[in-house]
Amino acid sequence: MKHREVLNRRTFLRGVGVTMALPWFESKAVWGQGDPQSVNGNKQSASAPVRVAVLFAGNGFHSREWWAKEEISGTKKLSLGKVLSPLEEFNTQLTFIRGLYNAEAMKGNIHSSQTGNLLSGAPLAPGGEIKSGQSFDQLIADHVGKSTRVPSLVLACEAANPSVHKNYSMLYSSHISWSSATTPTPLELYPALAFDRMFKDGTQKGDQSVLDAVLGDAKQFRSQLSSYDQHKLDEYLNSVRDVEQRIKQSQKKGELQGWRPSLTKPNIPRPKDGIPQDIAEHMRLMCDLVVLAFQTDTTRVCTLKLNNDHSSLRFPHLKVDYMIHHLLSHSDGADWLKVNQFFTQQVAYIARKLSAIQEGERNALGNSMILFLSSMMTGNHNNDQLPVVLVGNAGGRIAGGKALNYQGKPNRQLCRLFLSMMDKMDVHPKKFGDAQEPLLEI
Repeated sequence: MKHREVLNRRTFLRGVGVTMALPWFESKAVWGQGDPQSVNGNKQSASAPVRVAVLFAGNGFHSREWWAKEEISGTKKLSLGKVLSPLEEFNTQLTFIRGLYNAEAMKGNIHSSQTGNLLSGAPLAPGGEIKSGQSFDQLIADHVGKSTRVPSLVLACEAANPSVHKNYSMLYSSHISWSSATTPTPLELYPALAFDRMFKDGTQKGDQSVLDAVLGDAKQFRSQLSSYDQHKLDEYLNSVRDVEQRIKQSQKKGELQGWRPSLTKPNIPRPKDGIPQDIAEHMRLMCDLVVLAFQTDTTRVCTLKLNNDHSSLRFPHLKVDYMIHHLLSHSDGADWLKVNQFFTQQVAYIARKLSAIQEGERNALGNSMILFLSSMMTGNHNNDQLPVVLVGNAGGRIAGGKALNYQGKPNRQLCRLFLSMMDKMDVHPKKFGDAQEPLLEI
C-alpha cells in the first residue's frame, strides 16, 4: 500500500476509467518528493524531480561526423560535428563523452552481443539462451518508480527480432532495457497503448477520449490556480489533445514495415490499425509521449529504442528508401549522415519541448538527463569506444557545455557513466556492472 499512499499525495484529474497526472504549477505544488510544503493538509514538494531518458539508435554513426570539441575561447560553447548539429541550440546543456566502452560487449560476436548488455555491462549468454543483467534504467525505476503512476516507460519504434544471429539471440539486438538478467523489459511499440498506460486506469484500447473524460475535473481544478497557471494548464491539455488526435490519425495508415516482402499486393484482408505507417510520425509520437510522461510526473524514467541494432527500418521521407538501416550503416556516405541527423533530431525535439516547460527556477530540460547512444561507434561494428551524448542539467547537477575524452585512460567503463547518472537520481549502488566508481567529471 506504500506505493498508493505516495500517489495519493499528488494531484490528478480523474474521469471514468481515466487518471491524468498534472504538471508542476507555481500556485499549487503537486510533486511527491523533495522539500515539503503543506497543501490541503498533505506534504507536497515545491520542486520538480530529476528525470532520465535513454534514446538508442542502432548500428552506430557516421565515422567522420560524430564529434564535438570545446572551443578555445573558454566558453561553454562546443563545436559540433554534423551528426550532432541538430542539437546546436542546446550546446551549453550538452555533454559529449568520448572513449567509454563496454568490456563485456567485446567478448562475443557482432550486433546482438554488442547491444544486449549496453545498459548493464553484464556478460551475455550465447547459443540462443537469454541471460544478461538488469539495466541501469530499471534499477533507477526500482527506486524512484514508487513515487509515480508508471515506474518506467519503455518504448520502441521497431519490433523485437526473436531470431538468432552468429550464435546470439537477436532479442539482445532488440532490447536495451532489462528488468532482470533473464527478462528484457517489455517494449511498447504502439503509441495508443503507451498513451493508455499513462492515462487510462486499464491498458485496453478504448474509444473514449482521455481529455474528454477529465474535462469536468479539469474545470474545477482550474479555478484553484493563478491566472499564469491557468494558462499553463490550458497549454498542457491542448498538448494532450494534440497527441491523442495524432495517434488516432496515424492508426488509419496501417502497419509499419521496415523490410520489403516478396508480395507486391496483399493476399489476406487488411490487418487492424495499429502502428503508424510513417516512421517519422511514429518516432515523433513516441517522443511526445516521453515529454508528456515527464511533464505529468507519470514516470521519471523513459527508455526509447528508436530502432534495433541490425535494423530493417527504411526512410522514404528522407528519400533514402533503397536500403535498410543496417546495410546503409556500412556505406558511411551522405545518405547515412542524413539518417543519423534524423535520429539526432528526435533527441533535439524532446529537448526543445522540455525546455519550453517551466518548472520553477528551471525548465523541464534543466531537470532532466537525456542520454543518446549506440552500441557501436560506426556500422563497421567497432566498439572499442562508444558514441555517447548527454543533454540536460539533471536539476542543476550537470553543468553541460563539455567535451570529455577518456580515450587512452584507465577505468573508462561505460558503467561509470551510469553510476554518475544514478547518483543524480539519488540512487547509490556501491557498484554497477564492471564499475565501482562514477565519472567525477559528470
